[in-house]
Amino acid sequence: MLMAHPAILRNLVEQYQTLRALHAEKGTAESRRRLEDVTYTLCVSTGTRTPEEALVVAHRRLAQELAEAAGPAAAAEPAA
Repeated sequence: MLMAHPAILRNLVEQYQTLRALHAEKGTAESRRRLEDVTYTLCVSTGTRTPEEALVVAHRRLAQELAEAAGPAAAAEPAA
């Protein structure tokens, strides 16, 4: 399966969280439409069907990318 670049995923997660808060605060048709659009894109980008699943997959992928960027030495070190 194709996976979105980590920078794209990070941006989508941030947009989703911002728009969710905006919609909860304002509750306008525009905020709802924007939230639906970014939710759809996040789900497609992660191969999921719900925003909850999409966030789990996105966070897992971003954590994996961070661990890979840290290199094998960081993976071998025990957690504190």
